[in-house]
Amino acid sequence: MDALWVTLLVVLALALVLRWLRPTWYWVTFGVTFATIRVLVRYRSVMDACGLTVPPARWRLVLARVSNRPPPEARAPRILRLRPTSTGLVLRLKLRPGQDAFDFTASSDRLRHSFALHNVVSREIRSGVVELRMTGYDVLKRVRMPSVPLPDGELRVPVALREDGAVHYRDYRQVPHALNVGATQSGKSVYQRTLVAGLAPQNVALVGIDCKNGVELAPLAARFTALADNPDAAAELLAALVEYMGRVYQLIRSEQRISVGLPDSEITADIWDLPAHLRPVPVVLLVDEVAELALAASRADEARRDQIVTHLVRLSQLGRAAGIYMEVCGQRFGSELGKGITMLRAQLTGRTAHRVNDETSANMAFGDISPDAVLAAVQIDRSRPGTAVAGDSSGGWSRIRAPHTTLRQAVDTCNAHAHRTPTIPELEPFRPALPVRVHIGKVQPRNSSAPAF
Repeated sequence: MDALWVTLLVVLALALVLRWLRPTWYWVTFGVTFATIRVLVRYRSVMDACGLTVPPARWRLVLARVSNRPPPEARAPRILRLRPTSTGLVLRLKLRPGQDAFDFTASSDRLRHSFALHNVVSREIRSGVVELRMTGYDVLKRVRMPSVPLPDGELRVPVALREDGAVHYRDYRQVPHALNVGATQSGKSVYQRTLVAGLAPQNVALVGIDCKNGVELAPLAARFTALADNPDAAAELLAALVEYMGRVYQLIRSEQRISVGLPDSEITADIWDLPAHLRPVPVVLLVDEVAELALAASRADEARRDQIVTHLVRLSQLGRAAGIYMEVCGQRFGSELGKGITMLRAQLTGRTAHRVNDETSANMAFGDISPDAVLAAVQIDRSRPGTAVAGDSSGGWSRIRAPHTTLRQAVDTCNAHAHRTPTIPELEPFRPALPVRVHIGKVQPRNSSAPAF
């Protein structure tokens, strides 16, 4: 009997240690079993308490009255599948007639408290089927990205972990242009660094505009086809990129060759349906601080600013088919930056907001998409840099957190894949000059007889 108590105490101590130090191990060993039992036992009462049940059918009430039986209880959604994962549970439900998927989204907080889980996210799979992704612990506290190898040329980069335990991807084929806003020390630069490190092994040309004298992107210059570190150079670089876009469109037009006998699969209006030997390399344009491009202090600056904004709007409207994708970053992105800025923002489908200093900055990213996303962006804690709210123009959003990619890790990745840097004739004048590596030899002892210089 004493041995049994000792074993139970050891197991309890082990569970507490794992829960504090290794929450993933605790969930896999202990938490998933307890949570599964808790969900199944409490399911009907929780659905009833949250108002997610429907009254019984009339024929059931009539049958109970005729047979003099107690009236049937309200019906909860039917469980289609309960699947454990490494971070939580996935509960798929079949809705009853009269129920709506929005009811489950509105009740996510009550479901989280009732099932004693960390987070519950609801999404509609198809008509009449809702999936609840429940996490058993805070997966954003210590971000550990799973290994997800991707084929070359996909332009799909895993950049962060979502609050439901899934990987958040930056997919340029699906969302060509994106906006990334955030205050100083919010993790915006680390997110961009992770993105560059993920793009470096792929067949893509990286073009950067960093008006902070290149302090953010210049260390990664080994993988960049073109780089501008001041507004004047940025204006010339964007003009060259627009010229390159025109050349790509001429290539697409010449290769369409639409005729009666041409199969539908060979008709193209973008670079991705061109033959592999003719397809131009896709280009990702990264703008580190868009406000530096839009600010003007004199009349000459205003002319340059109008030219820059015009080129950016043109690239955002026409660049996708030519394989040109944009990633625009900034602390603020509103109409106070001048005319054309709101037109540019309307073309940036993807939206990511790190911690912001005021609600107005969050409204710049999500005000025209989702009020709930605005509230979530304002509530990001200062003690968790890298946490952000990611959404798109469809209204969907989720909390994410990027792993901490150090500058050394990003530099090593870019240097390792420097041979993949393509050459584009229009952008060749803006090719970054790589610094000469200085090899430091062995330090001579102080009492050495070597001559002093």
